[in-house]
Amino acid sequence: MSTSAVPVNLAGKLAQFRELWSQKKVAVLNDYEVKLAKLKGKFVWHTHEDTDELLLVISGRLTIQLRDGDVVLEPGELFVVPRGVEHCTVAHEETAILLLEPAGTMNTGDAGGPMTKAAEILS
Repeated sequence: MSTSAVPVNLAGKLAQFRELWSQKKVAVLNDYEVKLAKLKGKFVWHTHEDTDELLLVISGRLTIQLRDGDVVLEPGELFVVPRGVEHCTVAHEETAILLLEPAGTMNTGDAGGPMTKAAEILS
Protein backbone atom coordinates (compact mmCIF):
# COMPACT_ATOMS: atom_id res chain seq x y z
CA MET A 1 0.00 0.00 0.00
CA SER A 2 1.27 3.39 -0.89
CA THR A 3 1.20 6.56 1.19
CA SER A 4 1.43 8.80 -1.90
CA ALA A 5 -1.44 11.02 -2.99
CA VAL A 6 -2.84 8.51 -5.49
CA PRO A 7 -6.46 7.39 -5.34
CA VAL A 8 -7.29 3.71 -4.97
CA ASN A 9 -9.00 2.43 -8.11
CA LEU A 10 -11.29 -0.35 -6.88
CA ALA A 11 -11.90 -1.85 -10.33
CA GLY A 12 -8.16 -1.95 -10.97
CA LYS A 13 -7.50 -3.60 -7.61
CA LEU A 14 -10.24 -6.19 -8.17
CA ALA A 15 -8.70 -7.03 -11.57
CA GLN A 16 -5.43 -7.98 -9.81
CA PHE A 17 -6.79 -11.15 -8.18
CA ARG A 18 -9.19 -14.03 -8.82
CA GLU A 19 -9.06 -15.95 -5.54
CA LEU A 20 -12.40 -16.28 -3.75
CA TRP A 21 -12.90 -15.66 -0.02
CA SER A 22 -9.48 -14.00 0.33
CA GLN A 23 -9.44 -10.46 1.71
CA LYS A 24 -7.00 -7.98 0.12
CA LYS A 25 -6.00 -4.80 1.99
CA VAL A 26 -6.09 -1.76 -0.27
CA ALA A 27 -5.96 1.09 2.27
CA VAL A 28 -5.66 1.89 5.96
CA LEU A 29 -7.86 4.38 7.81
CA ASN A 30 -6.60 5.06 11.33
CA ASP A 31 -6.76 1.63 12.99
CA TYR A 32 -9.05 0.23 10.28
CA GLU A 33 -8.33 -1.70 7.10
CA VAL A 34 -10.19 -1.20 3.83
CA LYS A 35 -10.32 -4.62 2.17
CA LEU A 36 -11.65 -6.10 -1.05
CA ALA A 37 -12.84 -9.67 -1.55
CA LYS A 38 -14.48 -11.78 -4.21
CA LEU A 39 -17.09 -14.24 -2.98
CA LYS A 40 -19.06 -17.11 -4.43
CA GLY A 41 -20.90 -19.75 -2.47
CA LYS A 42 -21.55 -19.89 1.25
CA PHE A 43 -19.16 -18.83 4.01
CA VAL A 44 -19.20 -20.03 7.63
CA TRP A 45 -21.47 -18.80 10.42
CA HIS A 46 -19.36 -16.58 12.67
CA THR A 47 -19.33 -13.65 15.08
CA HIS A 48 -16.99 -10.72 15.62
CA GLU A 49 -17.38 -10.17 19.36
CA ASP A 50 -15.35 -6.95 19.54
CA THR A 51 -16.23 -5.06 16.38
CA ASP A 52 -18.88 -4.12 13.88
CA GLU A 53 -18.27 -5.15 10.24
CA LEU A 54 -19.15 -2.97 7.24
CA LEU A 55 -19.81 -4.77 3.94
CA LEU A 56 -20.38 -2.82 0.69
CA VAL A 57 -21.32 -4.65 -2.51
CA ILE A 58 -19.40 -3.43 -5.56
CA SER A 59 -20.74 -5.99 -8.05
CA GLY A 60 -22.94 -9.06 -7.85
CA ARG A 61 -25.40 -9.69 -5.03
CA LEU A 62 -24.77 -10.67 -1.43
CA THR A 63 -27.06 -12.23 1.13
CA ILE A 64 -26.08 -11.77 4.76
CA GLN A 65 -27.86 -14.43 6.76
CA LEU A 66 -28.70 -13.43 10.32
CA ARG A 67 -30.43 -15.65 12.85
CA ASP A 68 -33.53 -13.41 12.69
CA GLY A 69 -33.67 -12.93 8.91
CA ASP A 70 -31.65 -12.23 5.77
CA VAL A 71 -30.29 -8.95 4.41
CA VAL A 72 -29.86 -8.86 0.63
CA LEU A 73 -27.43 -6.31 -0.83
CA GLU A 74 -27.27 -5.14 -4.43
CA PRO A 75 -24.36 -3.17 -5.95
CA GLY A 76 -23.89 0.15 -4.18
CA GLU A 77 -25.59 -1.03 -0.98
CA LEU A 78 -23.92 -1.60 2.36
CA PHE A 79 -24.80 -3.15 5.68
CA VAL A 80 -23.14 -2.98 9.05
CA VAL A 81 -23.23 -6.24 10.99
CA PRO A 82 -23.21 -5.18 14.66
CA ARG A 83 -20.56 -6.63 16.94
CA GLY A 84 -21.57 -9.92 18.48
CA VAL A 85 -24.22 -10.71 15.84
CA GLU A 86 -23.81 -14.16 14.30
CA HIS A 87 -23.91 -14.03 10.51
CA CYS A 88 -23.09 -15.95 7.35
CA THR A 89 -22.52 -14.49 3.88
CA VAL A 90 -23.83 -16.17 0.74
CA ALA A 91 -23.12 -15.18 -2.87
CA HIS A 92 -24.94 -17.21 -5.54
CA GLU A 93 -22.90 -15.46 -8.25
CA GLU A 94 -19.39 -14.04 -8.07
CA THR A 95 -19.68 -10.92 -5.95
CA ALA A 96 -17.10 -8.25 -5.19
CA ILE A 97 -17.28 -6.49 -1.83
CA LEU A 98 -15.46 -3.85 0.17
CA LEU A 99 -15.04 -4.42 3.91
CA LEU A 100 -14.12 -1.93 6.61
CA GLU A 101 -12.90 -3.47 9.87
CA PRO A 102 -10.30 -2.87 12.57
CA ALA A 103 -6.81 -4.01 11.58
CA GLY A 104 -6.22 -7.67 12.33
CA THR A 105 -9.88 -8.74 12.24
CA MET A 106 -10.01 -12.34 11.07
CA ASN A 107 -12.45 -13.18 8.29
CA THR A 108 -14.00 -16.09 10.20
CA GLY A 109 -14.30 -14.23 13.51
CA ASP A 110 -14.77 -16.71 16.36
CA ALA A 111 -15.43 -19.71 14.08
CA GLY A 112 -11.91 -20.45 12.87
CA GLY A 113 -11.52 -23.41 10.53
CA PRO A 114 -10.14 -24.01 7.05
CA MET A 115 -11.58 -20.80 5.54
CA THR A 116 -9.65 -18.61 7.99
CA LYS A 117 -7.19 -16.39 6.13
CA ALA A 118 -5.31 -13.27 7.17
CA ALA A 119 -5.84 -10.31 4.86
CA GLU A 120 -3.07 -9.83 2.30
CA ILE A 121 -1.73 -6.47 1.16
CA LEU A 122 -2.61 -5.76 -2.46
CA SER A 123 -0.15 -3.30 -3.98
